[in-house]
Amino acid sequence: MTVDRVKALTTAPLLLMPDFKLPFMPYIDASGDGLGDALHQVQIIKDKPVEGPICFISRQIKPTEARYGASRMEFLCLVWALENLNYFLEGCVFEVITDFTAVKSLLSMKTSNRHMLRWKIAIQEYRGNMTIFY
Repeated sequence: MTVDRVKALTTAPLLLMPDFKLPFMPYIDASGDGLGDALHQVQIIKDKPVEGPICFISRQIKPTEARYGASRMEFLCLVWALENLNYFLEGCVFEVITDFTAVKSLLSMKTSNRHMLRWKIAIQEYRGNMTIFY
């Protein structure tokens, strides 16, 4: 390993102050153990665009959630992140970054699953300001 990589792994990330005029980028991910989100933003620092974290949130999954499939778990992560980052995201433009391709199509897909329907309603207020990228 290079010295720079070792230094990056052993130092805490520098958190940026949020600028509500710039778009936010929540990076969401779900696993069999938990849900996580890193809220990032690109800001100009010393005349250079720098992408950095604003905050990190995570939680363990509940026993009932452990039975969810991958699509349902990732969609749960999206809903959970939007609800918990409401202070930053309400009324702002933002780009959700995910490692799961189906999250984008789940928003437009018709479903009779009551959890998915409830979650779609819960995030409806963000639809106009949100773009999802894989």
